[in-house]
Amino acid sequence: MTAVTHQLASAPVSDTGVLPAEDAGASQVGDAGVPPTGDAGVPPTDGAGVSQADDAGAVARLLGRPPAGSFAVVVRRVDGAPVVIENEPWLDDGTPMPTRYWLVDRAVRAAVSRLESGGGVRRAAAAVPADAVADAHARYASGRGDLADAVVQRAGRAPGPVPAGGVGGTRQGVKCLHAHVAWYLAGGDDPVGAWAAGEIDVDCSAFTGGRAAR
Repeated sequence: MTAVTHQLASAPVSDTGVLPAEDAGASQVGDAGVPPTGDAGVPPTDGAGVSQADDAGAVARLLGRPPAGSFAVVVRRVDGAPVVIENEPWLDDGTPMPTRYWLVDRAVRAAVSRLESGGGVRRAAAAVPADAVADAHARYASGRGDLADAVVQRAGRAPGPVPAGGVGGTRQGVKCLHAHVAWYLAGGDDPVGAWAAGEIDVDCSAFTGGRAAR
């Protein structure tokens, strides 16, 4: 995970790891609801010079609620706005979080939603060979498993049940194009994400980090 990790309030999630829109929760970052400051009283920043407080607020505004666990911004717009976040494998309350990469940019999310509403999931399943989809799920699960092992090593125990499934918790086939596009933009070799990004004409030159850094 990248340098800056944010700890935000817990909120219930569905079986696919998607937070219900009605559960806004409240920030639990530091005593005043903002990330703790460094030795000089200045909020820590990531490599792009964006403070944790700025990211925490930006992501909460983009989602309409705070995320329920730790995350790091891995893809940004050139102005620093978050596009994709990387979640830890467990939420703050120990609930497993199968969706490692989460698409938060409103414009890209809306474009993917339009693609899905127009039969994009079915078209993606037809366009991408089933064995390539299965391989992507296996690699996604393996990468999340490595991250989970690192969390366990750091904490000394697993916070809760180990998250299962592939991209976005899907066990087989194509289900959530948002999760596939998020992983693709984060730099993942996701054939479904690549297909969907092509269908909505995502311009990676507008982003920094992830695939745009290649």
